[in-house]
Amino acid sequence: MISRVILRNFRTALAGAVAVTFSDLATTSDYGTTGLIDIPTARFDADGTFAAAASTDERHKQFSITYQATPWLQGTFRYTGFNDFFYWDRNYEFKARLWEEELYLPQLAVGIRDIVGTGVFGSEYIVGSKRLGNTDVSLGLGWGRLAGKGLFINPLRALNDRFLTRASATGAADQPGEFSVGNFFSGREVGIFGGLSHQFETLPITAMVEYNPDQYDWDVARGGLRPKEPWSAGITWRAVPGLDLRLSLQHGDEVGIGFRSYFESKVEPPRRDPDVFISSYYLSPSNLPPQINKASWYDRLLYDVERSGLLLVEGTISADGNHAKLVVGNTSYSLWSDAIGRHTALADLHLPATVKSIHFVVEEGGHRSVTVVVPRPSSSFTDNPRTMIDQVRILSGRTLDTPQHRTGFVTGKINNTLNIRTKFQLFDPDDPARYQVYADISSEYALTNHWAVRSSVAINLDQNFDESNRQSDSVLPRVRSDVVKYLNKGDSGLEKLIVEGRDTIGRSLHYRAFGGYLETMFAGAGAEVLYWPHKSRIAFGASAAYVKQRDYDRGLGLLDYSVVTGHVSAYWATPFYNYDVAVHAGRYLAKDLGATFEARRTFRNGWQVGVWASLTDVPFDDFGEGSFDKGFYFQVPLDGVFGSRTRGNFATQMRPIQRDGGQRLEDFSGNIFWDLRGARYDAFTPDKRLLP
Repeated sequence: MISRVILRNFRTALAGAVAVTFSDLATTSDYGTTGLIDIPTARFDADGTFAAAASTDERHKQFSITYQATPWLQGTFRYTGFNDFFYWDRNYEFKARLWEEELYLPQLAVGIRDIVGTGVFGSEYIVGSKRLGNTDVSLGLGWGRLAGKGLFINPLRALNDRFLTRASATGAADQPGEFSVGNFFSGREVGIFGGLSHQFETLPITAMVEYNPDQYDWDVARGGLRPKEPWSAGITWRAVPGLDLRLSLQHGDEVGIGFRSYFESKVEPPRRDPDVFISSYYLSPSNLPPQINKASWYDRLLYDVERSGLLLVEGTISADGNHAKLVVGNTSYSLWSDAIGRHTALADLHLPATVKSIHFVVEEGGHRSVTVVVPRPSSSFTDNPRTMIDQVRILSGRTLDTPQHRTGFVTGKINNTLNIRTKFQLFDPDDPARYQVYADISSEYALTNHWAVRSSVAINLDQNFDESNRQSDSVLPRVRSDVVKYLNKGDSGLEKLIVEGRDTIGRSLHYRAFGGYLETMFAGAGAEVLYWPHKSRIAFGASAAYVKQRDYDRGLGLLDYSVVTGHVSAYWATPFYNYDVAVHAGRYLAKDLGATFEARRTFRNGWQVGVWASLTDVPFDDFGEGSFDKGFYFQVPLDGVFGSRTRGNFATQMRPIQRDGGQRLEDFSGNIFWDLRGARYDAFTPDKRLLP
């Protein structure tokens, strides 16, 4: 009973719950952003909402991914096909809130549609929304396509006459993937758009009507039809939590349907009581494994820790007997704070009576990141979580010089796991979604506490890459653009076979070294280091590797192409909404030079969402379609998905198009910082933020 209370207190003190409430005013337009049918509104989703949507009407087929990056910033990536002629377009949209709604003041937002893309949907807007009971009214000013025929001269001409001139979408499409900054809020005339939505009190239905002045000039120039009228109407049905269905009648005579699936990446993982078992403290020696010495506090603790899905690496007690130092790991708890709570409850049961405080040295993936110092609960028990918070100290990670006890982890034994995995290649104009479903047989052979041999073999179950006729037209070394060859000729084969070691030197320098078949396309050897001082928001790192390109069949063969690639990196754990940013500068796989900027937001439940962009010395024309490498990163926790406690996750990258410029090794370039993300200082602080 005491151990359960202790764990509950630690959950409250170190984890905390996050409540998310969905905005009842937000509906999604066919463009993926919060809006009505085609036009945007000033409404936003709840912070951290991730949504995928699809819609079709008589003009377009649209697929979109939208993320509420902060309470006031929303980003959307769209992939649009045109029904009247064969063309697929990729573009991004960002919308930012200027201020929130007040009693007499509407909520106001500003947005740019097609901020990075071809310019086909290029438009900018300022829009306000005001709630009147269950009715939400929106009115906005539009530039570009949202200006339509225009109602008045662009007021920004007072700042500069350049705002009167806007490049045509046809010209902008010749350089896809670039920022068309010169077009933003430009054009001779500005138009007005607007509409309203009404949410029924007794039904999960929202009715909408809108005025959209878009003349669809780009479509008409290629054989499409001009809309008969600017008015459209529709309804959105919230079928079940997380799924909206939409039906609309657009421009008087065009029918549209769509759906949107969304979930709240900010929600805390479900709280589950720890596994219940009879502690080794109460078992007789005959009921314990033969290697467990009942008289040894370390052996008893080790036995209970491992049954809890945790790890105990080393342990020692100070000469005066008042302090215990334990190096601990975590394989099951999604939150490290929960893991420390469980470690504390078990250590309190087994440590000698003289111990008054416990120092838990956190080991994450072979690196020792922090030391959590807690008072021994049975010697300073309290029902007040605040008191427990005040007594917890977070120190730097450390190495025990002469540990009195060390766990003899089993070596010479192969651990195997079987998973079903998928690979996707999206946005191929011939087929927007190509896929592979395969069985992943992974093995690990521990050489020492810090070195291991790891392998992964893929067995194809189903795929449609063999239907692709797309050939790379890259003028750069084809380090990535031949991906279809690997996924077709090597639908089954060796994914990875490496020897890897990880450790921490001193208290702030973390390193890894690796060699072998590193990923699907490259084999070689390299190393990475990360310098991250305790409690600092700033970290620095470097990585380098010599690699050769693998044969397309994913066997042991190699191609002739080789390269030395490497980057120096700087990281900043910002104080804003748990965002971390990084810059990596160096040499890429295609031997181009440049830098990659990435930003990721990490939630306490394990969700991680991010974006990246790489600019190198490769000219946009030589890079090819897309102009520069960019994309999204997603990490989805699997805790509770299959009914068990796990720290596992599903992580994937999504880019508009795969080219060769700005490409780095997968998982072997600047990754230690992200690997330590779940066990760094702020994961254990009550206010969930790094200190200055």
